[in-house]
Amino acid sequence: MALDARSDIAEVLAGIGRAWGWVLFFGLVTVGLGIVVLVWPDKTIVVVAVLFGIQLVIAGIFRFVTALAIDDAPGGTRVLLALLGVLSFIIGIYALKHVNVTIAALALLLGIFWIVNGAIELFTAIGQRGMPGRGWTILLALLSIVAGIVVLAYPDITLLALAVVLGIWLVALGIIEIALAFQLRSLGRQPGPLAPA
Repeated sequence: MALDARSDIAEVLAGIGRAWGWVLFFGLVTVGLGIVVLVWPDKTIVVVAVLFGIQLVIAGIFRFVTALAIDDAPGGTRVLLALLGVLSFIIGIYALKHVNVTIAALALLLGIFWIVNGAIELFTAIGQRGMPGRGWTILLALLSIVAGIVVLAYPDITLLALAVVLGIWLVALGIIEIALAFQLRSLGRQPGPLAPA
């Protein structure tokens, strides 16, 4: 009985993950958050931490659902994506619960997450040649790795610089997600692992 309920829930989540509208929604929310950060880059670290946390929580849910939706992906890929979703969710909750973090701590969280996220996305895209939106996934993975390296390379980064990097990354991620959503709509296929943070 419990197994049936779990499989029903997994089926519903997988169905949601295959919907191109879900990808479009995530892209629009991400672009919106990026624009907010870029319009007010000199706001407090609390605002930046909250926006970062919100985006990561949404990204974590998105990633986890997407991992369930990929029927033809190898088990290892699905597990990696699900783990990345859980990691994203946990870091997002941490950022929301500890909004008074220092700039250095927030930059460290951002940098490490972006590099790990990018490496997993790149590994997934290289391993799956037939994945929808593969080119977009590779582009996003490289962007994520570069953003992470930039943030970690400058440990004395200012709030303004951190906000600008975060804002640009969120807008770029959102635009790529929106483009992928329309590509999926025209192909009538399920989403690939693209989703980040």
